Amino acid sequence: MPEIFKMKLFDHPFNPDKNLLPYEGTVHYYGRIFKDKETFHFYNNLFNEIEWEHDKAIMFGKEIITKRKVAWYGEKPFSYTYSKVTKYAKPWTEALKQIKKEVELQSGETYNSCLLNLYHSGEEGMAWHSDGEKDLRKNGAIASVSFGAERKFAFKHKESKEKVETWLENGSLLVMKDVTQSHWLHRLPPTKKIHSPRVNLTFRTIVDQ
Repeated sequence: MPEIFKMKLFDHPFNPDKNLLPYEGTVHYYGRIFKDKETFHFYNNLFNEIEWEHDKAIMFGKEIITKRKVAWYGEKPFSYTYSKVTKYAKPWTEALKQIKKEVELQSGETYNSCLLNLYHSGEEGMAWHSDGEKDLRKNGAIASVSFGAERKFAFKHKESKEKVETWLENGSLLVMKDVTQSHWLHRLPPTKKIHSPRVNLTFRTIVDQ
C-alpha cells in the first residue's frame, strides 16, 4: 500500500513556507486568509451572484452533465478547454477582484482568470486529475480558495502512488506550483458526512491567446 501523509485537522499555526509534497512539486497551505466577516460576505456573494452553470464533459462521445456547477471569469474573454468542452471567461465581478487582490498579496503570484466550482454537498466531489491544459501557463501557480464547507483535499503521485491529504478550511488558501501538475494528481473526495455547500475558486494564468 502506498504511504499516506496526513496533516492534522486545522493544525495551527500554519506555515505557508512549508511544502506539503515530499518531492517533485510544491504545494503551500496558508490556512484562513480572510476574517470571519469577510468569509461570510464572500461566500454569500459568490453563491448568489456568480452566473453558475452545470458542468459538462464529453466522455466516450457522450455529453455528461454534472450536479456540480461551474463558472469561468477573467480579465479578458479567454477561451479555456477541459474535458473537451470550451468555455469563455466572463468579466471579473467586484467580489472576485477583491479576493484576487488578497490572493496575489498572500501568494506573491499574479493571476488573470478564475475557474469556480460550486459543490452543493459532500456527495459532490472531483475525481483524480491534474490541471495540465495547454491553455495554462506551464508550471504556473494555481491558487485554490475555499468558502463554505470544510473538505478533505488529496494528492497522489502519478508514479509512486504516494498520497498527501489535508483539509481546506472556510476562507483558506492553497497554492500549487512548479512541476506539481506534471507529477501529481489531486482530487476532492466525496463524502456523505457533509451536507452544506462549498464554493471553490482556482485562480490561474491563461497564456496570451
